[in-house]
Amino acid sequence: MKFGYFDDGNREYVITTPFTPYPWINYLGCEQFFSLISHTGGGYSFYQDARLRRLTRYRYNNIPLDEGGRCFYLKDGEDVWSPSFRPMKKELSFYECRHGLGYTKISGARGGLRAEQLFFVPLGFHGEVIQLKLANETEQAKTLSLFSFLEFCLWDAQDDQTNFQRNLSTGEVEVQGSVIYHKTEYRERRNHYAFYSVNAELAGFDTDRESFLGLYNGLHEPQVVLAGRSNNSLASGWSPIASHHLQVELAPGQSKTLIFILGYVENPKDEKWASPGVINKQRAKEMIARFETEAQVEEALRELKAYWDSLLRKYQVASGDEKLDRMVNIWNPYQCMVTFNMSRSASYFESGIGRGMGFRDSNQDLLGFVHQVPQRARQRILDIASTQFEDGSAYHQYQPLTKRGNHAIGSGFNDDPLWLIVGTAAYIKETGDFSILDEEVPFDSDPSNTASLFEHLKRSYYHVVNNLGPHGLPLIGRADWNDCLNLNCFSEEPGESFQTTGPSEGPVAESVFIAGLFVYAAHDFIELCRRRGLESLAAEAEQQRANVAEAVMEHGWDGQWFLRAYDAFGQKVGSKECAEGQIFIEPQGFCVMAGLGVEDGRAEQALDSTARLLETEHGIVLHTPAYTKYYTNLGEISSYPPGYKENAGIFCHNNPWVIIAETVLGRGERAFELYKKICPAYREEISELHRLEPYVYAQMIAGRDAVNFGQAKNSWLTGTAAWNYAAISQAILGIKPDFDGLRIDPCIPPQWDGFQIQREFRGAVYSIQVKNPNHVSKGVAQIRVDGREIAGNLLPLFTEGVHEVEVILG
Repeated sequence: MKFGYFDDGNREYVITTPFTPYPWINYLGCEQFFSLISHTGGGYSFYQDARLRRLTRYRYNNIPLDEGGRCFYLKDGEDVWSPSFRPMKKELSFYECRHGLGYTKISGARGGLRAEQLFFVPLGFHGEVIQLKLANETEQAKTLSLFSFLEFCLWDAQDDQTNFQRNLSTGEVEVQGSVIYHKTEYRERRNHYAFYSVNAELAGFDTDRESFLGLYNGLHEPQVVLAGRSNNSLASGWSPIASHHLQVELAPGQSKTLIFILGYVENPKDEKWASPGVINKQRAKEMIARFETEAQVEEALRELKAYWDSLLRKYQVASGDEKLDRMVNIWNPYQCMVTFNMSRSASYFESGIGRGMGFRDSNQDLLGFVHQVPQRARQRILDIASTQFEDGSAYHQYQPLTKRGNHAIGSGFNDDPLWLIVGTAAYIKETGDFSILDEEVPFDSDPSNTASLFEHLKRSYYHVVNNLGPHGLPLIGRADWNDCLNLNCFSEEPGESFQTTGPSEGPVAESVFIAGLFVYAAHDFIELCRRRGLESLAAEAEQQRANVAEAVMEHGWDGQWFLRAYDAFGQKVGSKECAEGQIFIEPQGFCVMAGLGVEDGRAEQALDSTARLLETEHGIVLHTPAYTKYYTNLGEISSYPPGYKENAGIFCHNNPWVIIAETVLGRGERAFELYKKICPAYREEISELHRLEPYVYAQMIAGRDAVNFGQAKNSWLTGTAAWNYAAISQAILGIKPDFDGLRIDPCIPPQWDGFQIQREFRGAVYSIQVKNPNHVSKGVAQIRVDGREIAGNLLPLFTEGVHEVEVILG
């Protein structure tokens, strides 16, 4: 069952009913100001940091779900309704939500009145613009009241939800004309405030929640709206809100447009006050003046669409499969950019409070967005590297506002350092910018203690070399990629953190996954050493790579697949010897991606075992059999019910590793079959089961042991987006950046006749026609560039122009 449809021409997903199986959301903003918005107007806004600069309040686990956000009420005679359906939830004669790239349009109609709402964050703007068009579609004049409503968060979202003894006394506002200013704590250490404006004269306003709603009323029954008049309340403590009341008269067929702005302003310390106790509103007024007219809004929306045009045109495919094309051309790179901005901090599953930017996460995310915004990717790499320690280890997370490491989580996740090599190599391959390796980068954000980025990569590499266990495999530390495989935790107390309890150093738990990642990353690190003339270091690194590869093949092979790990007692994890959790997905994918076992057939055995034991109709489960009890030597992974999350759920993030591994073996049909199983566009028909947005990837789909097999959780912010983009664009379609140019190496289903790719790369445009006359899966027989045949499959580098490339597979 579907709840809408893709409008590929407008690059929108159109939701045709408010009754989706879960709130389906979009993200507004692509620079510093961001908003989450659901298909009924829910969500919240923040500046840079979803915890420390939250403008509007949002309640997770609310009843009903997704209450709050941006509310509008229309009082048409005695009929009161909301054009987004919620919160009044009156039946609408028409409803539509169009989620586009950086904007959302929600339309509703009732009683001959039509309301169209446009929500977006303009480029270079620290605020959200809401354009509301009202149209009288009857033959009688209408006089109606419009009420806006949003609830302010007291900046620090964590403190906002916990420190009531203070916060219920701190709320402060100002009202001037048609603008409501939220200035809580502005009198002390803050120099920022928020405002909510409208470009029309007010009939009234409210800034105190209780005065607007009534103490015992919900958002679906605000006493001010039902009475049809505002109280002009000024919040003093308690819960500040912003509500405008406007009287609107519409002749038959007439329409009227109103423009609301939710904005964020920072003032220099010496410019905070206009007069004692009165905030300096100059910057807010300048922001409001930018969007006084429809023409200004339309121009800003055009600029936003042009911005997304410029990003998405970097890679475009025409395959003849509309689902594949819409994911590669629109939704997958869009999700990658949103994930670049958010990391894992703010979604409808991440509260924006508990997590900052992940060291591992952000490096992997680079794979999906580096070709779109290479300069921002460069800065992200330097930000990430600056949270590394001198020994090569790193903070697991950092806060985006301060760019400092998160002490609450700390370090000791021993895969983290290697991802810096993967991310940096991806950036250099895309841009050819080797100069980034010479940038001086702090250790632990200390500007007095720096080293070149290359030295950081060297420390990353040797952090593994210097932390090998008794089998010659890397020590796992707190955890490797799977944060829930906690082999050094041994927690028996409820509420303890699995990631920070117990020692990360000392125990001998080892990770075969990190070993595979090490061998995979070693190829690029060694190449960078050689390009810097460091032959002795390259030779030494090559020997270390060989040592770990040998250890994997000797101690990490279980007969038909790769082991997952050795626990702190030296016992195997992910072995046929285990009663539960006999085979895991991660090492099967990454070890084969690293080339381990390819020559002697063990790679093929591992992938065949994956297909036989782990694959389901909804994707590949993380391991099998599921854990049916809690194991203290394994940690959080065994704390979940069978089939959910890391306990034998379909963790979509690691499915593309197997997809890519299949292309290493040349099995294009298998690779594309696996791609389609978790790709959201191919799951749209089962939206009632999948539940989440059919236009973006989810982190997890419930596994076959779960009660709700096939049901997804945690959409949008997941490494799934970047890795699936890499899997389809580089491994299957085979257009892969390399240090010296684009390498062409498709691995496709043999029945495909071919496809076309347009790829912008280092200033030039490559128009690539791939033909498959012999119906093979893999192998390039001939490449012609601008009519001339070249040797090999590495395209020559150009700095400008459009270049025609013909590729014949065979």
